[in-house]
Parts: sequence; structure tokens; C-alpha cells
Amino acid sequence: MPSPPPLASLSISPLRSLWLAVALSMGAAISLGITRFAYALLLPPMREDLGWSYTLAGGMNTANALGYLLGALVTPWLLRRVAPGAVLLVGAAMATVFMGLSGFFTQATPLLAQRLLAGGASALVFIAGGLLAARLGAQVPGRSGLLLGLYYGGTGWGISLSALLVPAVLGVAPAPHGWTWAWWALALACVAATLALLWPARVLSGLAAPVAAASGTTPAAAVPDRVRWRALAPALLGYGLFGVGYIAYMTFVVALLREQGRGAGEVTLFYALLGLAVVLSSRIWAGLLDRSRGGEALARLNALLGVATILPAITGAWPVVLASGLLFGGVFLSVVASTTALVRHNLPQALWASGISAFTIVFAAGQIVGPTVVGWIADGPGGLARGLVFSACALWVGALVAWRQRPL
Repeated sequence: MPSPPPLASLSISPLRSLWLAVALSMGAAISLGITRFAYALLLPPMREDLGWSYTLAGGMNTANALGYLLGALVTPWLLRRVAPGAVLLVGAAMATVFMGLSGFFTQATPLLAQRLLAGGASALVFIAGGLLAARLGAQVPGRSGLLLGLYYGGTGWGISLSALLVPAVLGVAPAPHGWTWAWWALALACVAATLALLWPARVLSGLAAPVAAASGTTPAAAVPDRVRWRALAPALLGYGLFGVGYIAYMTFVVALLREQGRGAGEVTLFYALLGLAVVLSSRIWAGLLDRSRGGEALARLNALLGVATILPAITGAWPVVLASGLLFGGVFLSVVASTTALVRHNLPQALWASGISAFTIVFAAGQIVGPTVVGWIADGPGGLARGLVFSACALWVGALVAWRQRPL
């Protein structure tokens, strides 16, 4: 069989590539920053209002991660049939609808269903956006790490916006169930971010359009028809453990701050700074992502993330807690970017979608385990602090495993 024809090339200036990456980052803002991580701000009022255990509260993000996994399994099939720009926009619209619907229910079952469906939609957005960001980076090789970091750093914009929006809405929302208004406000934020995606989806669609080969065909052996998963096993396992470890922090850290007596203003400051650190991380780690062709970046970032995760579990000192949030925000989305960089360094473009999807699948599998296990631990002796110790250990084991990954 002939190999897939090369992707169309666009003339994109370095400055324009930066603006395209920033606009494209609104996909990451929707899929992770708002659809997933804003829930941490809503967990304390929902748990108090609805009488949830920490296990059930964590189960909400487990349902979201399960939906994300199902979406990640479907997305490669979709990307073989539909342009990634279209997948990106449809997924963003679906995520927006499901976020809004979450404000209409108080029973656990429909809320679990909404979190499941929102997770599936966010996977479509995140994978399609990551694929477009990788292809954009291929057009400007000297800035590929920066462009990937800008895309994933969009999650920080979603986190910071949520940190400012949710407490403000909760402060003025009428009782009972004032948290429902926060879901609707977040849905409106998703509408605005989806509109911002129209431009990069249209411009970058040219990068996904195949063009005919100049002459003849290329032997099938010239481009592998599948990814050598065994060769990527250390990175895949290390990334799965990252999913287990990081999600508990992003699910429960606000609840832990509330338990430590922090007020609404301090929580807003903490979460907004965490989101800002995510945005700035795109520049901090760009060089490492460009240089690392094996698992070095994934291992180092996982290890740093473990340090950030354990700090609020061992002390409630406010400077240390703020340092934890800044370090966590400055690292965790760069772990995600490191796997896309690993795919880009080691696989041909024809296999980028499959490679990104594979890492997304193990990422989602880890996230399914993390929130419920940590919630179960938090319901027992030691509470949330002991749960975060478990998360830090998972991240450190993931770092050790990822260090064994060698370039293909």
C-alpha cells in the first residue's frame, strides 16, 4: 500500500504562529482548564450542600476521566475521517452544552452523567488541538517547543478565569443551590473560548489537508503503519502514573485549603496564581521539550510535581502553600506537552495522531483511578493530606519509570 501523502504546507511567519498558538490554546482552556479543573472550586459548596462523601466527590472527576478515556478511544477514528479543525469545534460546542446542563441537576446520577459526557467532549478538543499544535510547530521548527507549550498553557487561562469567576458568582448567587449559577457562568466562558477557536481552526485546516505526491508512490516500508508501543512503554507507564498523581491535587487542593481555614480571597489568589504559572510554563520548559528526545523531560517534570503535591500535605504555612501552587502550575501542563514533543521527535507525521491518542488514553486511565482512590483515602484517617501523599508517591514512581525511556 502507498504511504499517506505529505501534509500540505502553509507559509506561516513566526509572529503569526505565536498568535495562532495562543488562539488555539482556547481549546486547552475549555477541555482542561474549565471543563475539568473548575470543578475543584465547586467541590466544597456542592459537597456541603448535597451531603457528599469525599469518595463521591472524587467520583465526579473519575466519571469525567472515564468520559475522557472513551473520547480518546474514539478520536483517532474520527481524525481519520474528519478534519481536526472540525473535531476541535464540535468537541468545544459539546463541552459547552454539557457544562451548562450540569447546573440543572442536584441528584448524583445525572451529575455523574454530565461529567462523563463533558469528559468525552473535552478529549475531542484536547487531542485535535494538540495535533494541530504539533503540525503548527512543524512549520516553525525553531519554535516548536514554545508553540506546544503555548497551546497546553491555555489550560492556565481556563484555571485563572475559573478562579476569578466561580467565587464571584458563588458570592452573589441566590440560595438554595447557588453553585448551579457557577456552572452556567462557566458555560458562557466556554462559548467565548469556542468563538476564539474559529480562526485557528480555519487557518490550520490547511495543515491537515493531504496533497498528492509529485510522482509515483512511496513504498509502504518508508513510513511505519503503526506505533511500536513496546518501545514507548516506559513513557506510557510514567505518563499513566502522572494521571493518577496530578488529578487528586487538582480535584481536592481547594477542599484541603478550606479545611486549613483559608478564606475565599486566599483560595482565589492561590488558584489564579496556579493558572498564571501554567501559562508562563510554556516559556520556562520550551528548551527542555526541544532537547529531550527520550523520557528525560517527563521524568524530571514528574519528580518536581511530586514535590509540589506533597507540600500542602505536610504544612499549612501560607508561603509554602502558595509555593506549592506556583510550582504545580509551572510544571503539570508541561508534562502533557512533553509527551506530544516525544511523539513529534520519534514518530513520522502520519503516526502523530495515533501517538498523541495513545498517551491521552493512558493519561485518562490514570485519572480514572486517582480521584476515587484519593477520595476513599481522604474519608479515612489522615484525611486529604494522606491522599496527597499517595499522589506524590505515584508521581515519583512515574518519574523513575519514565527515566528509562530512550529515543526510538
